[in-house]
Amino acid sequence: MYTLGIDIGGTKCAVILGKDRVCENAEDTIIDKRKFATDVKRGWQEIVSQLLSTAGELLQANGIQTPSKEIKGIGISCGGPLNSEKGTINCPPNLPDWDNVPITAMFEERFGVPAVLQNDANACAVAEWKFGAGKGTKNMMFLTFGTGMGAGLILNGQLYSGTNDLAGEVGHIRLAADGPMGYGKKGSFEGFCSGGGIADLGRIRLTEAKKNGIHTVLQEDDLSAKTIAEAAIAGDETAQSVYRECAERLGQALALFVDILNPEAIVIGSIFARNEDFFADTVSRVIHREALPAAADTCRVLPAQLGEHIGDFAALGLVM
Repeated sequence: MYTLGIDIGGTKCAVILGKDRVCENAEDTIIDKRKFATDVKRGWQEIVSQLLSTAGELLQANGIQTPSKEIKGIGISCGGPLNSEKGTINCPPNLPDWDNVPITAMFEERFGVPAVLQNDANACAVAEWKFGAGKGTKNMMFLTFGTGMGAGLILNGQLYSGTNDLAGEVGHIRLAADGPMGYGKKGSFEGFCSGGGIADLGRIRLTEAKKNGIHTVLQEDDLSAKTIAEAAIAGDETAQSVYRECAERLGQALALFVDILNPEAIVIGSIFARNEDFFADTVSRVIHREALPAAADTCRVLPAQLGEHIGDFAALGLVM
């Protein structure tokens, strides 16, 4: 039996053929993959048409006829907003003309097997739960911590997406009365803990450094999570102060989640996974200071394991 995964993004799309079970070595689950540039200017009809044709070509190249009882199902991962129950994509910011696109129905009609749709944070949570750092847990939280800050929740051994697919929008939580802007709100979790938030914190700290005559290698026209991390690793105090505050705010938010959800693990991707040394000690200290001791002692904070393959496993894992 096989699974088919569809990963839809504003920059690229991918179609993945996988086995219908979790292999001991996760990468052995993936059999074949095709990807192409999204080029949103083409419009959703042309992009979906290419997704369908690419999926057909991928199956044919691997000797699988359609419709076929060999295919267990199709998992579709895409940024929200969307309606997972109806299987429709509803104008995500990076796919602006995808207004009420019935994506699951289109794939079901073409290939004759069930299709399931989930937002990318939820799908990535499933991937890390089935294949990665959260494997073996019953209660787990996944945080994206990339361009934005979103979450996927695994509760009592099931994906929890909420009443209308809005569970896990943790980036919108306000952590301070003021601060960097994220998710349309100053002082939000996303404002402090995201790629854009770290760059904004860098601008604030750079302005303060200039005002106080403090030397820093940070440059106004080249501020990003990556350049600030590189400066911090090189010993720049201003850059290090950015990541210290980011780590404090991350710990503050995680302590809330530990108290509310009592998870076994919180798995964090992207910026955390690449720069764990900037965060681990501070996050642990803040969690143990702020959260209930028994809940804090039970929860592990882990870097995501799947790296650049997480989108592939995200789509495939939805079928499982």
